[in-house]
Amino acid sequence: MRLAVYVMLWIRLVISQAISVVSKYLSKQYWVAVKWMTAPNAQTPVGIRGAEAPTHVNALQSPDNTDGNAAPEDKISDVHLFSKWGFSQKNGVGLAEFKAGVVLDFETLVGKMGLSCIRMGLEDFYAAHTDYTTRLSLHIRDSKNDVVVAASAALDLLKNVEVQAIIGPQKSAAADFVAKVGVKTQVPIISFSATSPSLSSSRAPYFIRTAQNDSSQVKAITAIVQAFAWREVVLIYEDTDYGTGVIPYLTDAFQDINTQVPFRSVIPLQATDDQILRELYKLMTRQTRVFVVHISSSLAVRFFPKVKEAGMMSTDYVWIITDGLTDLLDLMGSSVIDSMQGVLGLKPYVAKSKDLDDFTVRWKRKFRQENPDAERVEPSIFGLWAYDTVWALAMAAERVGTANSHFQKPKTIENSTELETLGVSQVGPKLLDAILKTEFHGLSSEFRLINGELQPLAFQIVNVMGKGAREIGFWTPTYGISRNLNLNTDPEKTYSASKDDLAPVFWPGESTSVPKGWMIPTGEKKMRIGVPVKYGFREFVKVEQDSRTNASIVTGFSIDVFKAVIETLPYAVPYELIPFKGPDEHMAGSYNDLVYQVHLQKYDAVAGDITITANRSSYVDFTLPYTESGVSMVAPMREDRKNAWIFLKPLTRDLWLVSWAFFIFTGFVVWVLEHSINSEFRGPASEQLGMTMWFSFSTLVFANKERVVSNLSRFVLIIWFFVVLVLTSSYTASLTSMLTVERLQPTVTDVAELIKNGDYVGYQRTSFVFGLLKEMKFDESKLRAYGTPEEFDEALINGSKNGGVSAIFHEVPYIKLFLSKYCGKYSMVGPIHPTAGFGFVFPKGSPLVPDVSRAILNVTQGDRMVTIQKAWFGDQTTCVNQGPTVTSQRLALDSFSGLFLITGFASISALTIFLAFFLFKNRGIFTNAQYDSIWERFIAIVKRFDQMDDSADRSRMIESIITLLDLGLFTTCCCRMMAPNGQTLVRIEGVEAPTHVNAAQSPMSIPYDTDGNNAPEDEISYVHSDASPSGEGTIQLRNMNPNTALSTQIVDENQR
Repeated sequence: MRLAVYVMLWIRLVISQAISVVSKYLSKQYWVAVKWMTAPNAQTPVGIRGAEAPTHVNALQSPDNTDGNAAPEDKISDVHLFSKWGFSQKNGVGLAEFKAGVVLDFETLVGKMGLSCIRMGLEDFYAAHTDYTTRLSLHIRDSKNDVVVAASAALDLLKNVEVQAIIGPQKSAAADFVAKVGVKTQVPIISFSATSPSLSSSRAPYFIRTAQNDSSQVKAITAIVQAFAWREVVLIYEDTDYGTGVIPYLTDAFQDINTQVPFRSVIPLQATDDQILRELYKLMTRQTRVFVVHISSSLAVRFFPKVKEAGMMSTDYVWIITDGLTDLLDLMGSSVIDSMQGVLGLKPYVAKSKDLDDFTVRWKRKFRQENPDAERVEPSIFGLWAYDTVWALAMAAERVGTANSHFQKPKTIENSTELETLGVSQVGPKLLDAILKTEFHGLSSEFRLINGELQPLAFQIVNVMGKGAREIGFWTPTYGISRNLNLNTDPEKTYSASKDDLAPVFWPGESTSVPKGWMIPTGEKKMRIGVPVKYGFREFVKVEQDSRTNASIVTGFSIDVFKAVIETLPYAVPYELIPFKGPDEHMAGSYNDLVYQVHLQKYDAVAGDITITANRSSYVDFTLPYTESGVSMVAPMREDRKNAWIFLKPLTRDLWLVSWAFFIFTGFVVWVLEHSINSEFRGPASEQLGMTMWFSFSTLVFANKERVVSNLSRFVLIIWFFVVLVLTSSYTASLTSMLTVERLQPTVTDVAELIKNGDYVGYQRTSFVFGLLKEMKFDESKLRAYGTPEEFDEALINGSKNGGVSAIFHEVPYIKLFLSKYCGKYSMVGPIHPTAGFGFVFPKGSPLVPDVSRAILNVTQGDRMVTIQKAWFGDQTTCVNQGPTVTSQRLALDSFSGLFLITGFASISALTIFLAFFLFKNRGIFTNAQYDSIWERFIAIVKRFDQMDDSADRSRMIESIITLLDLGLFTTCCCRMMAPNGQTLVRIEGVEAPTHVNAAQSPMSIPYDTDGNNAPEDEISYVHSDASPSGEGTIQLRNMNPNTALSTQIVDENQR
C-alpha cells in the first residue's frame, strides 16, 4: 500500500514538472501528449494544456528533473507537441511529423554537449525556416554508456516508433552494429561522434558520418613528428573500437617517413589507477620518449594525472594527443589541464563567424544551467557537428516529405527473432540520397559529405599551456605545416614539414628546447656491443683474455674510435663489449653473421671494422663511416723500363693498326689524284708503289719533297698533316712519361686479365670480399683465403703458379696497413669496387644513429683521430708505395677516333669528286660503239686514267718557260715551240733581260714529256751564250729518246 502511494506521488511530481516545462517554453496553446507515463493502475496518458508557443518549437528533447534534487534519474523520454488543430498548423495547413531517433550517452561530455546542441539546432532551424511543412519529431534515448543498451534503444526506435533516421549512437562500437541494422531497415544512421575508420559507408551504405574520420588526422600527426625529426614513436590507445581503429593508419604513415613504432601500449577503458601506473612504468624502461595518445576523454581525465605522478610529464618527454581529446580540453577540469602542460594536440579548424559567436554565447548560458558543476564550458567540434547534423536532417526531411513514410512489415513466422520482425522504411533510400546531397554553410564548416563523411580542410596545432591550449600553427593536406592558415591555392608554395613553420613550443618540464625523442632509461642494463674476434690485422680489433679474471679485453683502432665517439655524446651511454666468439675462442661466424645478431636483438650494437654494404643495411642501420672506403687490389711490383719493346707501348694495338691503315689509304688517295697530271707519280708500277708508300710515311716527319699539283691533293694533305701532328705529339708525350715518370709497374693491372688467365687471387678470411669476387665472375676454386699480413706476403711471393696468388683483394684500410709493412714490394691497384667504409651497427630505426654519426664527424675531423691512427698504425706516410702507383695510360683508339673520322671523310670526298669529274670527262667511252662489253669499257677507262693529261703537260711547259723568262735572260723575243709535225706548241713573248745576268750560269733543265710515254727523258734545256751579240738565246729540247725528233725555233722579234 505504501509503495502504491509513493508511486502515485512520483507520478504527480512528474506531471507537475512537465506542466512547468511546457509553460516555460510554449507561448501558444498546444496539446501535449506525454507518452509512457502511466500510473500503476495503467491509466491512459495525461493531456496537458499549455500556453502558446512559437510555431517552430515542436518538441522537448532534454531530460527533466521532477523532484528537485538535480539528479538525472527522472526523464521525459518522449515528448511531442500537438496543436489544437493537429500536430501543428501554419496558415491553415497542417504540419507533417517526421520521426527521428537520437541515441546518446547522457553521462559523457560528448553526450551532454551533443544533446544540448541538437536541441538548439532544431530550434534555430525552424526559427529560420518557418515556411517548412515538416517538423522533426525527435525520440531521445539514453544508451547509458553501454553498447548493448545503445543497440537495444536503436532497435526499439526502429520497431516500435518507426523512426525514419537515427542520430547516433555516440560510440563507434555501438554505431557499427546499428549501422548494419540500418542497412537492413533502410534507415539512415547519422553519427557525429563515431569517428573510427572501421566504420564507413562502403561497408554500411546507410551509415553517414557527419564528422571527420580519425584517419584524416594521421598525416598531420606524422608531419609534426617529421618536423622535429623523431625516429621512434610509441602509440598509446584505449582498448575499444575507437582506440584501435586508427592505429594501423598511424603505423603505416610513420613507416612512410622512416619513423619506427617499436611497441604499443593498450590501456583498457576501465583500467584502474594502478594498472595505468604499471603501464607507465613499463614505458619508462624504454628508450623512446615520444608518445602519441589516442584515448577518450573519460579515460584521459584519469590517465594524464598519473603520467604527471609517474614523472613522465617532464623534460625530454613528448606527448601528442589526437583531435578527439584535443577538442574536449576546454571541458576538462583544471587539475587535468595542469597535468598536461606542454602537450601537443590537433583539432579540426573552425573558421570564426558571427553566427558561431552568437551560438557560443547562447550555448554556454544554457549549458551552465543544465551542468552547473562544469568549470569551463566551450562548445567542442562534436557539439558543432551535432548542430549541423540536425540541420542537414531537417533539410533532407523537408525535401523528402512524409508521403509513404511507413515501414513495410515482413511476414512473421513463429519463433522469429526481433531483428527478423523489423520493417523496411519506404522513404529511407530517398532520405539517404537527400542527406548525402545536402550542402550548406554550417557552424563547423562547409557541410558537404564526400563518401558519406565530412572531409578535413585544415587542422589546428595547439600547445597546452596555462589554463588551456594556445595555437602554434596549422596543417593542411596541400601545404603541410604553416604558421598562418591560408586555404587559398598558391602555386608557388610547396608542402612543408618543418618545425620552423611553427610558433615556439612550450614542452613538458617547462622546457623550450626540442626533446631529442629518446634517452637511455635510468637503471636499464648496459648496451650489449658485439665485437669481432680477428685472426689477422689485429690492429683494428684485438681481443685478449685476462689471465687473472678470465675477462675479455678488447682494444684496437676501431674500438678506440668507438669509445671516443661515445664519450663525445652529450649524454651517458653505458655499454659492455662482448666478443663474438665460439667455444673454440675463434670468431663464431662471418662478419655477416655478426651483423645479423643485431637484427636478432642479441646485440644492441656492433663496433669494429664492419664494412657498410647495401645488403646489410636492409636489416640494420649504419652510422656514418669513420675510415676510407673501397676495395682494391694488391699486386707485386716490377721494373718496367727494361722492356726492349717499350716504344710500342704508348699506343694500343688497335690504334697502331688503324694508324698504319690510314697512312696507306692517304698515300693511295694522293696517288690517284696526282697520277694523270704529275709526272712524279708516274713510271713503272714498282716505282709508283714505292713513291706512294714513301710519300705517305714521310709525312710522319714531314720529309716529303714531292710537289703535288691537284688542289684536291692539297686539301687531303692539309687535314692529314694535322692528324699526324696530333698523333706524333701524343706518342712522344706518352713514351716520355713511360721512360721517366713510371719507375715501377704492378705485375697485374686488369681484373679481366686475372680471370682470363685463370690466376689464383686471395682475400681475407670471413670478409665480404669473397662474395664480391664471385660477383666479379671469379671461379670459386681460384679463390684462396688468408688471415694475416704475413700470409698475404708469402702468397704474393710464391705467385699463382707456386701455390700462392697473383693478387690480393682487400679493403683500403687493410691494404694501407699491409703496404706500410712491406714498403716497395707491392702496389695498390684500384679501387676495384667502391664501398662506404667502416661504420658502427645499430638496430633498424635506432635513435642513437643520428647522434653517433654526428659524434663520428666531430672525432674524425679533429686531432683525436690522428692520435688514434698513429697509436695503432704509426706514420703510414713514410711508405711512398702505399698508394696506387703513378702509371701512364696507353693511348687508345677512342681518343683519336674523331681525327680519323675527319681525315677519312676528307679523303673519300676528294676521291669521289675526282672520279666524278674524270668519268664525266671521259663519258664518250661509255657511248662508243667500238666497245662491245662492260669489261672492255672498264679497260679503256683504266688506260685513259693511266695516260698523261695533255692540258696538264702544256700548262707545266708554260710555267717552266715563264720561269726562265722571269730570270731576264731574253730581250724582246718571241719563242715558238714546235712539235715534229710542225704544230706550234707554245709562243711566248719575252721582255728585256737585265744586263747583270751571268752567261756562266749552268743550264737549267725541266723534265718534259713530249711523246706521251710518261717518261721523263724529254727536258727543256736553256743555254745562254755570251758570244751572241744580239742577245739572242736558244731554247733547246734535248731529246733523251733518239727515236723522237723534236725541234725548237727561237726567233728574234726584229728578224720576224
